Formats: sequence, structure tokens, C-alpha cells
Amino acid sequence: MKKFTLYRFNVCAAALLLVLVHFPFASTISNGMGLGTVFNRSVYPDTNPSNSRVSSLSEVYDNLHLSTLGLSKQAFDYAVKGYTYFKGQGKLLNQRVLSIVDFTQPSYKKRLFVVDLEKQELLFNTYVAHGQNTGEAQASHFSNVPESFQSSLGFYITDDTYIGKNGFSLQLNGMEKGINDNASERAIVMHGAPYVSEGFIRSRGYIGRSHGCPAVPEKLTRPIINNIKNGSCLFIYGKDRFYTSRSKILNT
Repeated sequence: MKKFTLYRFNVCAAALLLVLVHFPFASTISNGMGLGTVFNRSVYPDTNPSNSRVSSLSEVYDNLHLSTLGLSKQAFDYAVKGYTYFKGQGKLLNQRVLSIVDFTQPSYKKRLFVVDLEKQELLFNTYVAHGQNTGEAQASHFSNVPESFQSSLGFYITDDTYIGKNGFSLQLNGMEKGINDNASERAIVMHGAPYVSEGFIRSRGYIGRSHGCPAVPEKLTRPIINNIKNGSCLFIYGKDRFYTSRSKILNT
């Protein structure tokens, strides 16, 4: 009888060990304000050395369940294509992260996604503003023209940080000629803003709008910028045939 009990104990222990080894752990840390979430949602490591880097990146969308968070698959695929393009040119000093703004989603949705590609984790998913003349809740008009107060689509490479009139900010270099290359002249940067808040959504139905900058919640400004600064890829996507037909990066 003792031998049978010991046998059953060993079988149960082995089964429990298998569950612990194969269960994908993920921890979510809320910032307590409802403005966004700092994630640590990992995926299984790639155990097949023959898989290409591009293939591995394309799997991140499904593995991190980004569809359930509202990120367009088209936006993600385009972002990966641009990231791979700039990485191949040696222009990404910070290859660890890829940031995507999905303007196909209304502004009351959390449409900024910051992904750690090395650890394959979603770092941030939060609100981000579009320009005053780009639309109210929905972004629909885009421009590269100074004083247009519209957002510019396309690929950016992040630069250095500075303290300006909007506090801690991140310089953005527009990488697509005729589409967003006036970003520096227009002072299009990432910064925090009080109008990017759930309180604003409750009162207006959507977050406030910028002069074209991808403004983020004030409480998340520093952690987001510190993760994506100094040479990472930022992709801003929207439903715009002019952009998708004109972008040399998307059409290579």
C-alpha cells in the first residue's frame, strides 16, 4: 500500500513539474491611472536556429496577441518591414524596440504600442494624440506642411531628449522625403500632455489634440521616451492611400 501511495505521489509531482515548465508566464503592472499598461508579456523562445529574424518578428503579432489590443495587422507588418529596412542600412542604434502608432484606431483607444523585440515583450500600450487638423476622435487628414497642425505618417528614427516648453521631450527624425521629412522644422516631437488622459475622454469623448506631435500621457512620458530614445524605429500608420502609394520603404 505504501509503495502504491508513493507511486501516485511521484506521478502527481512529475505532472505538476511539466505544467510549471511549459506554462507561459506573463506579468502585467498597471500604472494605477488607467492611462496605459506596462507589460511583461513574453513569448516562447525560438528554439529553431534556422528561423530567420524576419520570420521571428512577424510571429510577434500573434504571440503577443496584439490583435486583441486593437493593433492593425497591416500596421504591424509595415512597421516590421521598415524596421528591417533601417536595420539593414545600419541606421538603428537602438535595435531593441519598435514603436507603432496605429491611427486607424480612434483617439479614445490605446493606440501606441512599444515592443521589445529582443525579449519579445510588449512594454507599453497607451493613448497617443494626433494633430488638431487631423480630425477629432479619428485621424483622417495628414500633412508634412509647416503650420498645418496635422500629423505626418511614416517612419521616424528617434533622436536625443531635451527639456522644452512641454517638459521632457524626444526629438524625431522623419525618414520619408515628402511625407514626414519636415518633422524637425515643424518641431514634431514626442512629449507628455495633460489632454492625453482618461479624464479628457470622459468629458469630450476623445483625447485632446496636438499641433501634430504624438503626445502621450504625462505620467508615462519618461518611461516611454527612455525606452525608445537614441536611434529606435517609430512608425505612424493611418488609412491614407497617398502615403501607402508614395512610401518608397513600403514599396521596396
